[in-house]
This record gives sequence, structure tokens and C-alpha cells, in this order.
Amino acid sequence: MSDVRARIRGSIPALITPFRDGKVDERALQEFVDWQIKQGSHGLVPCGTTGESPTLSHDEHHRVVDLVIEAAAGRVPVIAGAGSNSTSEAIDLATHAKAAGADACLVVTPYYNKPTQDGLFAHYEAISKAVDLPIIVYNIPGRCVVDITPVTMARIAKLPTVIGVKEATGDVSRYAKHRELIGPDFIQLAGDDSLAVAAVANGAVGCISVGANIAPKAYADLQNALLSGDFASALTIQDRLTQLNEALFVEPNPCPVKWGAGRLGLCQPDLRLPMLGIGPATAARMEAAMQRAGLLN
Repeated sequence: MSDVRARIRGSIPALITPFRDGKVDERALQEFVDWQIKQGSHGLVPCGTTGESPTLSHDEHHRVVDLVIEAAAGRVPVIAGAGSNSTSEAIDLATHAKAAGADACLVVTPYYNKPTQDGLFAHYEAISKAVDLPIIVYNIPGRCVVDITPVTMARIAKLPTVIGVKEATGDVSRYAKHRELIGPDFIQLAGDDSLAVAAVANGAVGCISVGANIAPKAYADLQNALLSGDFASALTIQDRLTQLNEALFVEPNPCPVKWGAGRLGLCQPDLRLPMLGIGPATAARMEAAMQRAGLLN
């Protein structure tokens, strides 16, 4: 597990799931994975929110994880999405991720049913006991309503397979609080591209990124600069990406980034209901932001 801890850092795209004619476009997905790695991405997360996991069937979820692991071929760590608001379902997804050869799994807090802090701990405890696979906790109260407090995170971090957190509260003080309560070896990953620089400055070691889907080299270069302590270079890169970081969330994720991937010819921009294609105003913002980021000629 120590090797996995050392490898999980830098720019880790939360991968989109390409669709064609209503089905997972397997060829486009594997070509996309290969392109991501060649562009410098340091890891991959299939079947997260950006991958439209809520609309994937269980068979599709498993297949996407399998395809990404196969295409990655050990070149970068694969952190398979395995979250659910049902603990037993999360265990099933994590069990498959383990069998498929994932390096770790990303487990979001249970959404909709609003567990207590003790319930949150029990959720991760059950998964940790059931599956011997490193867990990255995913804390995103904006989507899930519940928030793992730093004290509860410290409890969860003591579970033997929990190695880190994707922190998406928007509160950069969380990184310092986690370091104080848990220690510097607990892997902290930013969950917001716009806060990636601030997150690393406060103790994070990377970012699970939406923008890296369409600008992998830029986001990888940003993280390389940050992790080497070159904040001047990182800020220069951030200046080019600021408009993109904003445009990607004008409408719900992954609608804008799927449009961007289509604009670059990486895959079809197809989404599954209830997600819809972006409107003209958002498309104009994305076009301008992608120009500013140097993605379009």
C-alpha cells in the first residue's frame, strides 16, 4: 500500500465516459485513456460524477473500470469510482474494482439519505472491512448534502485501508485541519480545479480534475510545478486556465466538459438524461476559455 500512496499525486482526471448511440463507446474510451497518459496525467478516475456514474448500469460501471485499467496498463494508478448511498452496493463496486486490478477506489459520501457522522464512519468502516483495497474518501457536500467533519475524517483515516481524501468542500482550511488531526502522510487531493493551487499550498498533493479531460498537459504541468515548489510557474499556468475552470461549471458537470471533448474531436459530446447539452451562451464561454487555454488554433 505504501507504493500506492507514493504514486497517487499530481493531476488525476475524473474521466468522462464517451457514449455513442446510447452505449459506452469502448474504443473512444480506451483511446482517451492512452491520450491522457501520453499528455502527462498522473492517474485516472473512471466512474466518478464526471463519468456520469449515476446513469451507468452496474454492468456498464464494471466494464468502464475494466476498460480503463486495461488501457492504462499499469502506467499510472487507476482509482475506480465505487461510491453509492447504499453501503452494500459500494462494497460490491469496490469488490469489482479490486478484482479488476484497480490501485484504489474513490468512495463518495452517501447522498440523499443524509447519514449522521457516526453513520458516515460506519459506511467507510464496513467497506474497509469487506474489501482489501485502498480507499480515497470523497467529501462533496454540495452534491451529497452531508459533510464529513475534520474530527470524523480523523476517525475514518484510522481505518486500515483508508489512505486519503478528495476534498471538495471549497474550504481550503480543511487541508490544514486534516494535517493537524491526521498527519502529513494522509493523501489530500483537491476536488476543485479553481482551488488546486491553494490546496497544494495548504497540504494537498494533487487534484482530481475535471478540466484535465480536455487540457491534460496544462493541468499536469500545473501540478508538476506546484509539487516542485515552483509557484511562479504554476500561477502563470493558472492564469491561462482560470476562464476554463469557471466555464466548466456554468452548467452542471459534465455537460460543459463533454462539449469541450466533442469540440476537440476526442469523442462524441453525447450525454445521458437528465443531463442535457449546453446552451449557446455556455458554448460561447467554453469556446473563449478553450482559446485562452491554448486548446484551439
